[in-house]
Amino acid sequence: MTQSPTPPNVLVIGAGIGGLTAAALLAHRGYSVKVYDAAIVPGGCASTFKRRGFTFDVGATQVAGLEPGGIHHRIFRELEIPLPEATPCDPACAVYLPGETEPINVWRDPLRWREEQRRQFPGSEPFWQLMRTLFRASWAFQGRDPVLPPRNLWDISRLLGALRPGTLVTVPFTFWTVGDALRWFGLEGDRRLRTFLDLQLKLYSQVDAEDTALLYAATALGVSQDPQGLYHLQGSMQVLSDRLQQALERDGGQLQMGHRVEAIHSQNNQVSGVTIRNLKRDETWTEPADIVLANVTVQNLVQLLDHPPQGYRRRVDKLPPASGAFVIYLGVDAAAIPPHCPPHLQFFYDGEGEIAENNSLFVSVSHPGDGRAPSGQATLIASSFTDVRQWWTCDDYEQLKDHYTQEAIARLSSYFNLSPEHLLHIEAATPRTFAHFTSRDAGVVGGIGQRVSTFGPFGFANRTPKRNLWLVGDCTHPGEGTAGVSYSALTAVRQIQAKFSQKL
Repeated sequence: MTQSPTPPNVLVIGAGIGGLTAAALLAHRGYSVKVYDAAIVPGGCASTFKRRGFTFDVGATQVAGLEPGGIHHRIFRELEIPLPEATPCDPACAVYLPGETEPINVWRDPLRWREEQRRQFPGSEPFWQLMRTLFRASWAFQGRDPVLPPRNLWDISRLLGALRPGTLVTVPFTFWTVGDALRWFGLEGDRRLRTFLDLQLKLYSQVDAEDTALLYAATALGVSQDPQGLYHLQGSMQVLSDRLQQALERDGGQLQMGHRVEAIHSQNNQVSGVTIRNLKRDETWTEPADIVLANVTVQNLVQLLDHPPQGYRRRVDKLPPASGAFVIYLGVDAAAIPPHCPPHLQFFYDGEGEIAENNSLFVSVSHPGDGRAPSGQATLIASSFTDVRQWWTCDDYEQLKDHYTQEAIARLSSYFNLSPEHLLHIEAATPRTFAHFTSRDAGVVGGIGQRVSTFGPFGFANRTPKRNLWLVGDCTHPGEGTAGVSYSALTAVRQIQAKFSQKL
């Protein structure tokens, strides 16, 4: 009688959405999987915490990919677990420019959003038409599961298999930025349009319109419209990681929180295992692994490797500084929220200030009955981009944190009624906070800026220079957000399956 081969032993570093998705899919496909994470709860930047009856999303506050055919829909269907209950965001965001009291509403209805574009940005229709054309072609291409960037013949075959004649419309724009497109249409002087694009794109690409890859921007700006869309989860973002964890453990996988991976070992340029520390017991050991899948930043990956390839290290070292986030979490009385308040808002402020590089705040507001706040109360989460370096070199960290907190509350008070009697809980997070709870290098968030040099075929691959070592998360294609990191995880799983399926 022939004995069945032993499934490859997979060790996953990091229980963010990317790591949990890959782990759950591999366990469901028959692999032996263990996941280690230093945090207390899974989810990474899409986890939550509770304070005085309030439930706060740590970072990510909205989800894409729940629609039929969307990435979360596909993955949850394969794992045979139900999609979380969610409400479409409409508008996806209400954007307030300096000195303006009427927002630019990013409507879910494509026709309504097109009319908003015409009204808010006269003369810009050719630009938006190009963005719609590129979005349709790029979305169809992405839906055929290309592997970007390709690193071997199998990857290339999947990339070529996703190409269609309609994809060719994107080719001339491969090296364009949004700034290039604005100049092409003579819109470089439209300050309102440029400001709006800077605000929206910074949320997704980490860089402003001048530097954001045009093909990435087309997807980022188009995904909030029907039949796609952005969603507000019932309960909290934690429901995603909770259901992935349930699927992982149902299929025999293991999740160990409070365990930090301190090194990735290799022999003859192939991974051989990792060193793990149990943070509660302060014990370390080395565990062998056939496959290591790292849900970390590229900066963290280089630090973990015992022998990082010099070319890979040099590329990481040359990356422009990544952004951090300052986030303020407010538990408020419902009277603080204006009537008909959208679930997501973005504010841009005139003048000098220290609250952010571009003086902007992105705000998420809970819904009545969505499980995030007691009856008659609500949560407000406001975030701004910040240079991580100042938080590690400042003379008085607590003073700087308090300054940011008070300035954020003052600015939010121009829209919300944040009088003392309405403020029930105040808490803030800085890059130091994110570094402590997510172990991300220096507390950076959102992955790599989606410039032409780091997007799509020019980005960091799931495959690494070390054999049997894969990278997933927001530093790989297609970028940040739960949908992006889930697609990254699916790509890595497909590559692993192609390589090891004959051994199962």
